[in-house]
Amino acid sequence: MTVIADPKAPRIPRSGPGRRSTRGNTELYAWVFMRVSGVLLLVLIFAHLISNLVVGEGVSQIDFAFVAGKWATPFWQVWDLTMLWLAMIHGTNGMRTIINDYAEKDRTRLVLKSALYLAFAVVVVLGTLVIFTFDPCPVGAPADLLPSFCSDI
Repeated sequence: MTVIADPKAPRIPRSGPGRRSTRGNTELYAWVFMRVSGVLLLVLIFAHLISNLVVGEGVSQIDFAFVAGKWATPFWQVWDLTMLWLAMIHGTNGMRTIINDYAEKDRTRLVLKSALYLAFAVVVVLGTLVIFTFDPCPVGAPADLLPSFCSDI
């Protein structure tokens, strides 16, 4: 016969008599982060969608020149960078939780989490580089390859 412990029974402290363990706070912080970042992402994403799709000419205005014009200002660079970083950390943390919950073998968990962290690092580094080094009119580029608005410069 299997006996299931009473969930309302007092827990036995792990660290010694009457002491509380501080291990496991990482998961609490990850849980809180997911809630806070989710709310921030909602604000960032909806403001992004409204400013790009509702204000102005709508989706027909979005082209290379539109993105180049947006990323010419530090405000939009920081806005998009914040969205990128927050979304990637939020998504990576969620996938980490899923891997921890469903991967039964330690080796499988290690491989999946390593691939996850590698993908995170590649996307964040490349995305950050693109946002801050984007130049629609590079010096020395052939004129026939440049957008039409670069000839004015």
